[in-house]
Amino acid sequence: MIPFDFDYYKPKTMEEAVTLFSSLKREGKQPVYYSGGTEIITLGRLNLLYTDAVIDIKGIPECRQQYFNSGFLHIGSALSLTEIEETNQFPLLKQTASEVADHTSRSKITLGGNICGNLFYREAILPFLLADSQIVVADVKGTRTVPINELFHEWLQLKNEECLIQLQVEQKYLEAPFVSIKRRKQWDVGYPLITVASLMVDEEIRVAISGLCPYPFRSKEMEVFLNQGELSNEEKINQAILHVPSPILDDVEGSADYRLFVLKNTLADILARLEGA
Repeated sequence: MIPFDFDYYKPKTMEEAVTLFSSLKREGKQPVYYSGGTEIITLGRLNLLYTDAVIDIKGIPECRQQYFNSGFLHIGSALSLTEIEETNQFPLLKQTASEVADHTSRSKITLGGNICGNLFYREAILPFLLADSQIVVADVKGTRTVPINELFHEWLQLKNEECLIQLQVEQKYLEAPFVSIKRRKQWDVGYPLITVASLMVDEEIRVAISGLCPYPFRSKEMEVFLNQGELSNEEKINQAILHVPSPILDDVEGSADYRLFVLKNTLADILARLEGA
Protein backbone atom coordinates (compact mmCIF):
# COMPACT_ATOMS: atom_id res chain seq x y z
CA MET A 1 0.00 0.00 0.00
CA ILE A 2 1.34 3.46 -0.90
CA PRO A 3 1.67 5.53 2.33
CA PHE A 4 0.40 8.80 0.83
CA ASP A 5 -2.64 10.17 -0.99
CA PHE A 6 -2.54 11.80 -4.40
CA ASP A 7 -4.83 13.40 -6.94
CA TYR A 8 -5.24 11.58 -10.26
CA TYR A 9 -5.62 13.26 -13.65
CA LYS A 10 -5.99 11.77 -17.12
CA PRO A 11 -5.67 14.50 -19.77
CA LYS A 12 -6.68 13.80 -23.37
CA THR A 13 -4.07 15.99 -25.08
CA MET A 14 -0.40 16.71 -24.54
CA GLU A 15 -1.13 20.43 -24.27
CA GLU A 16 -3.58 19.71 -21.45
CA ALA A 17 -1.04 17.48 -19.69
CA VAL A 18 1.87 19.92 -19.69
CA THR A 19 -0.38 22.86 -18.76
CA LEU A 20 -1.73 20.83 -15.85
CA PHE A 21 1.77 19.88 -14.70
CA SER A 22 2.86 23.52 -14.73
CA SER A 23 -0.26 24.63 -12.87
CA LEU A 24 0.18 21.98 -10.18
CA LYS A 25 3.80 23.01 -9.69
CA ARG A 26 2.75 26.61 -9.16
CA GLU A 27 0.33 25.38 -6.49
CA GLY A 28 3.26 23.83 -4.62
CA LYS A 29 2.43 20.24 -5.52
CA GLN A 30 4.88 17.56 -6.67
CA PRO A 31 3.28 16.12 -9.84
CA VAL A 32 4.64 13.19 -11.83
CA TYR A 33 3.79 11.90 -15.27
CA TYR A 34 2.43 8.37 -15.19
CA SER A 35 2.32 5.81 -17.98
CA GLY A 36 2.66 2.39 -16.37
CA GLY A 37 2.99 3.08 -12.68
CA THR A 38 5.10 0.09 -11.63
CA GLU A 39 7.93 2.24 -10.32
CA ILE A 40 5.64 4.73 -8.60
CA ILE A 41 4.02 1.87 -6.70
CA THR A 42 7.29 0.08 -5.91
CA LEU A 43 9.28 3.13 -4.79
CA GLY A 44 6.27 4.70 -3.10
CA ARG A 45 5.90 1.66 -0.86
CA LEU A 46 9.58 1.98 0.10
CA ASN A 47 9.24 5.72 0.82
CA LEU A 48 11.73 6.43 -1.97
CA LEU A 49 9.25 8.42 -4.06
CA TYR A 50 6.52 10.87 -3.15
CA THR A 51 3.90 12.61 -5.26
CA ASP A 52 0.61 14.31 -4.51
CA ALA A 53 -0.53 14.53 -8.13
CA VAL A 54 -0.35 11.86 -10.83
CA ILE A 55 -0.86 12.81 -14.49
CA ASP A 56 -1.72 9.73 -16.55
CA ILE A 57 -0.55 10.18 -20.17
CA LYS A 58 -2.03 6.94 -21.51
CA GLY A 59 -5.04 8.84 -22.85
CA ILE A 60 -2.88 11.00 -25.12
CA PRO A 61 -2.85 9.60 -28.69
CA GLU A 62 0.75 10.60 -29.53
CA CYS A 63 2.01 8.63 -26.54
CA ARG A 64 0.12 5.48 -27.52
CA GLN A 65 0.84 5.30 -31.26
CA GLN A 66 3.43 3.44 -33.30
CA TYR A 67 3.67 4.34 -36.97
CA PHE A 68 5.99 5.13 -39.89
CA ASN A 69 6.32 8.63 -41.28
CA SER A 70 8.96 10.11 -43.62
CA GLY A 71 11.32 7.20 -43.19
CA PHE A 72 11.13 7.10 -39.38
CA LEU A 73 9.39 4.74 -36.97
CA HIS A 74 7.61 6.75 -34.26
CA ILE A 75 7.16 4.86 -30.97
CA GLY A 76 4.93 6.31 -28.26
CA SER A 77 6.31 6.52 -24.74
CA ALA A 78 3.16 5.05 -23.15
CA LEU A 79 3.29 1.80 -25.13
CA SER A 80 3.98 -1.18 -22.91
CA LEU A 81 7.04 -3.33 -23.50
CA THR A 82 4.69 -6.22 -24.33
CA GLU A 83 2.97 -4.16 -27.03
CA ILE A 84 6.35 -3.30 -28.50
CA GLU A 85 7.34 -6.98 -28.49
CA GLU A 86 4.14 -7.99 -30.25
CA THR A 87 4.41 -5.47 -33.07
CA ASN A 88 8.17 -6.11 -33.53
CA GLN A 89 8.74 -3.04 -35.70
CA PHE A 90 12.25 -2.54 -34.26
CA PRO A 91 13.74 -6.04 -33.84
CA LEU A 92 16.65 -4.98 -31.59
CA LEU A 93 14.22 -3.15 -29.28
CA LYS A 94 11.91 -6.17 -29.25
CA GLN A 95 14.77 -8.47 -28.30
CA THR A 96 16.09 -6.16 -25.60
CA ALA A 97 12.66 -5.33 -24.16
CA SER A 98 11.65 -8.99 -24.02
CA GLU A 99 14.37 -9.56 -21.41
CA VAL A 100 13.10 -6.87 -19.02
CA ALA A 101 11.45 -8.34 -15.92
CA ASP A 102 8.78 -11.01 -16.52
CA HIS A 103 5.89 -11.07 -18.99
CA THR A 104 3.32 -9.90 -16.46
CA SER A 105 5.44 -6.90 -15.49
CA ARG A 106 6.26 -6.06 -19.12
CA SER A 107 2.56 -5.71 -19.86
CA LYS A 108 2.54 -2.78 -17.40
CA ILE A 109 6.02 -1.33 -17.81
CA THR A 110 6.00 1.27 -20.56
CA LEU A 111 8.80 2.37 -22.83
CA GLY A 112 8.91 5.83 -21.27
CA GLY A 113 8.63 4.42 -17.77
CA ASN A 114 11.65 2.20 -18.30
CA ILE A 115 13.76 4.90 -19.95
CA CYS A 116 12.90 7.60 -17.41
CA GLY A 117 12.94 5.28 -14.40
CA ASN A 118 15.09 5.42 -11.29
CA LEU A 119 16.51 1.90 -11.55
CA PHE A 120 19.96 1.98 -13.12
CA TYR A 121 19.29 -0.79 -15.66
CA ARG A 122 16.88 1.02 -18.03
CA GLU A 123 17.71 -1.46 -20.81
CA ALA A 124 15.12 -0.09 -23.24
CA ILE A 125 17.32 2.95 -23.92
CA LEU A 126 20.15 0.83 -25.41
CA PRO A 127 18.69 0.27 -28.92
CA PHE A 128 17.87 3.97 -29.24
CA LEU A 129 21.41 5.01 -28.30
CA LEU A 130 22.77 2.69 -30.99
CA ALA A 131 20.33 3.94 -33.64
CA ASP A 132 21.08 7.67 -33.29
CA SER A 133 17.41 8.15 -32.46
CA GLN A 134 15.38 11.32 -32.01
CA ILE A 135 13.46 12.11 -28.84
CA VAL A 136 10.24 14.12 -28.87
CA VAL A 137 9.42 15.98 -25.64
CA ALA A 138 6.84 18.60 -24.69
CA ASP A 139 6.30 21.37 -22.16
CA VAL A 140 4.13 24.48 -22.01
CA LYS A 141 6.27 26.10 -24.72
CA GLY A 142 5.44 23.32 -27.19
CA THR A 143 7.21 20.23 -28.50
CA ARG A 144 10.82 19.76 -29.54
CA THR A 145 12.67 16.96 -31.27
CA VAL A 146 16.21 16.37 -30.08
CA PRO A 147 18.92 13.85 -31.05
CA ILE A 148 19.20 11.31 -28.26
CA ASN A 149 22.93 11.81 -27.90
CA GLU A 150 22.30 15.46 -27.01
CA LEU A 151 19.69 14.66 -24.38
CA PHE A 152 20.86 11.41 -22.79
CA HIS A 153 23.90 11.66 -20.51
CA GLU A 154 23.65 8.90 -17.90
CA TRP A 155 19.98 9.92 -17.55
CA LEU A 156 17.46 11.41 -19.92
CA GLN A 157 18.07 15.09 -19.20
CA LEU A 158 14.50 16.36 -19.31
CA LYS A 159 13.66 19.78 -17.98
CA ASN A 160 11.47 19.81 -14.89
CA GLU A 161 8.14 20.16 -16.69
CA GLU A 162 8.97 18.21 -19.86
CA CYS A 163 7.21 15.01 -20.78
CA LEU A 164 8.59 12.30 -23.08
CA ILE A 165 6.16 11.80 -25.98
CA GLN A 166 7.88 9.60 -28.55
CA LEU A 167 11.12 8.17 -29.81
CA GLN A 168 11.89 8.13 -33.53
CA VAL A 169 14.16 5.67 -35.33
CA GLU A 170 15.29 5.92 -38.94
CA GLN A 171 14.31 3.00 -41.17
CA LYS A 172 17.87 1.84 -41.93
CA TYR A 173 18.54 1.04 -38.28
CA LEU A 174 15.46 -1.17 -38.05
CA GLU A 175 16.93 -3.48 -40.68
CA ALA A 176 20.54 -3.59 -39.46
CA PRO A 177 22.08 -6.84 -38.08
CA PHE A 178 21.91 -6.90 -34.28
CA VAL A 179 22.61 -8.90 -31.14
CA SER A 180 21.22 -8.34 -27.65
CA ILE A 181 22.51 -10.46 -24.77
CA LYS A 182 21.45 -10.35 -21.13
CA ARG A 183 23.59 -12.12 -18.54
CA ARG A 184 22.24 -12.99 -15.12
CA LYS A 185 24.11 -14.31 -12.13
CA GLN A 186 21.51 -17.05 -11.74
CA TRP A 187 20.97 -18.06 -15.36
CA ASP A 188 17.40 -17.23 -16.43
CA VAL A 189 16.11 -15.89 -13.12
CA GLY A 190 16.92 -12.98 -10.87
CA TYR A 191 18.04 -9.47 -11.63
CA PRO A 192 20.25 -8.92 -14.66
CA LEU A 193 23.97 -8.63 -14.23
CA ILE A 194 24.68 -6.85 -17.50
CA THR A 195 22.92 -6.38 -20.82
CA VAL A 196 24.84 -5.65 -24.00
CA ALA A 197 23.02 -4.56 -27.16
CA SER A 198 24.87 -4.31 -30.45
CA LEU A 199 24.05 -3.04 -33.93
CA MET A 200 26.05 -3.38 -37.15
CA VAL A 201 25.93 -0.05 -39.02
CA ASP A 202 27.96 0.63 -42.17
CA GLU A 203 30.04 -2.49 -41.45
CA GLU A 204 30.99 -1.24 -37.99
CA ILE A 205 29.86 -2.66 -34.66
CA ARG A 206 28.17 -0.40 -32.11
CA VAL A 207 27.63 -1.46 -28.49
CA ALA A 208 25.55 -0.11 -25.62
CA ILE A 209 25.67 -1.55 -22.11
CA SER A 210 23.40 -1.66 -19.07
CA GLY A 211 24.19 -2.97 -15.59
CA LEU A 212 27.95 -2.44 -15.74
CA CYS A 213 27.90 1.15 -14.45
CA PRO A 214 25.21 3.00 -12.45
CA TYR A 215 23.70 4.10 -15.78
CA PRO A 216 23.28 2.67 -19.30
CA PHE A 217 25.70 3.98 -21.89
CA ARG A 218 27.10 3.72 -25.39
CA SER A 219 30.87 4.15 -25.61
CA LYS A 220 32.24 5.27 -28.96
CA GLU A 221 35.73 4.95 -27.47
CA MET A 222 35.14 1.23 -26.92
CA GLU A 223 33.74 0.88 -30.43
CA VAL A 224 36.94 2.25 -31.96
CA PHE A 225 38.87 -0.76 -30.67
CA LEU A 226 36.10 -3.30 -31.32
CA ASN A 227 36.32 -2.33 -34.99
CA GLN A 228 40.12 -2.48 -35.33
CA GLY A 229 40.40 -5.05 -38.10
CA GLU A 230 44.11 -5.74 -37.60
CA LEU A 231 43.61 -6.88 -34.00
CA SER A 232 42.47 -10.30 -32.83
CA ASN A 233 39.09 -10.41 -31.09
CA GLU A 234 40.80 -10.91 -27.75
CA GLU A 235 42.99 -7.85 -28.34
CA LYS A 236 39.99 -5.80 -29.45
CA ILE A 237 38.12 -6.63 -26.26
CA ASN A 238 41.10 -6.08 -23.95
CA GLN A 239 41.64 -2.63 -25.46
CA ALA A 240 37.93 -1.78 -25.46
CA ILE A 241 37.35 -2.47 -21.77
CA LEU A 242 40.12 -0.02 -20.88
CA HIS A 243 37.65 2.64 -21.99
CA VAL A 244 34.68 1.55 -19.87
CA PRO A 245 33.38 4.58 -17.95
CA SER A 246 33.63 4.55 -14.18
CA PRO A 247 32.52 3.65 -11.63
CA ILE A 248 31.81 -0.03 -12.26
CA LEU A 249 29.05 -1.45 -10.08
CA ASP A 250 30.13 -3.66 -7.18
CA ASP A 251 27.13 -5.09 -5.34
CA VAL A 252 25.37 -8.24 -4.22
CA GLU A 253 24.59 -9.18 -7.83
CA GLY A 254 28.26 -9.17 -8.81
CA SER A 255 31.61 -7.61 -8.01
CA ALA A 256 33.25 -5.12 -10.36
CA ASP A 257 35.81 -7.73 -11.42
CA TYR A 258 33.10 -10.30 -12.11
CA ARG A 259 31.08 -7.83 -14.15
CA LEU A 260 34.14 -7.07 -16.29
CA PHE A 261 34.75 -10.79 -16.74
CA VAL A 262 31.16 -11.28 -17.90
CA LEU A 263 31.42 -8.26 -20.19
CA LYS A 264 34.54 -9.65 -21.88
CA ASN A 265 32.82 -12.95 -22.59
CA THR A 266 29.66 -11.22 -23.81
CA LEU A 267 31.63 -9.00 -26.18
CA ALA A 268 33.38 -12.10 -27.52
CA ASP A 269 29.98 -13.65 -28.29
CA ILE A 270 28.81 -10.47 -30.01
CA LEU A 271 31.91 -10.16 -32.19
CA ALA A 272 31.59 -13.81 -33.19
CA ARG A 273 27.95 -13.33 -34.20
CA LEU A 274 28.24 -10.01 -36.01
CA GLU A 275 31.53 -10.32 -37.82
CA GLY A 276 30.68 -11.31 -41.33
CA ALA A 277 27.00 -10.44 -40.85
